[in-house]
Amino acid sequence: MPRTIRFHKPYGVLTKFTDHEGRPTLSDYIDVPDIYAAGRLDKDSEGLLLLTDNNRLNHLLTDPKFDHPRTYLVQVEHVPDGKVLNQLREGVQLGDYKTRPAEVELVNEPEHLPPRDPPIRYRKSIPSAFLKMTLTEGKNRQVRRMTAAVGHPTLRLIRIAIGPITLDGLDVGEWQDLTPAEFRALKESVQYT
Repeated sequence: MPRTIRFHKPYGVLTKFTDHEGRPTLSDYIDVPDIYAAGRLDKDSEGLLLLTDNNRLNHLLTDPKFDHPRTYLVQVEHVPDGKVLNQLREGVQLGDYKTRPAEVELVNEPEHLPPRDPPIRYRKSIPSAFLKMTLTEGKNRQVRRMTAAVGHPTLRLIRIAIGPITLDGLDVGEWQDLTPAEFRALKESVQYT
């Protein structure tokens, strides 16, 4: 079984192991040789990141043609109405392309949401809301661009699942090897044979 881990990436950490500018990287948290991030999560995003030592699995997880779902908890400015939610569900025009349809729902703020360091800027006069969004493509900064395009800029972005693998049970900055059952579920979800 290839070595595959799940990691709860903190805000402000780069999704790479070295940085010539001395910014926080994965190496500040993970000391596993020959393992690489299967995809990216921007420095200003948090949450689930999978890392593996298997090139084929990495390719299946990162190539957009494989349509595997990634789920995010997104805190946005203002409370989106039904029309806005439908725009996000149907796909949003972003410059020269339209995003694929997405699963989008308005959700309550999770009870056990870990604090972010630094916290998002609180503005008493501007309410915020939480969305749960599941996408099957991974364009650069796609969630942020989608919410901005419909008038609800993203304040906080947390990836909570990649296919069947979730963030559940991981504290910020913590990582764990996938269990054999989790690895089997991941393989099935990406048709890894």
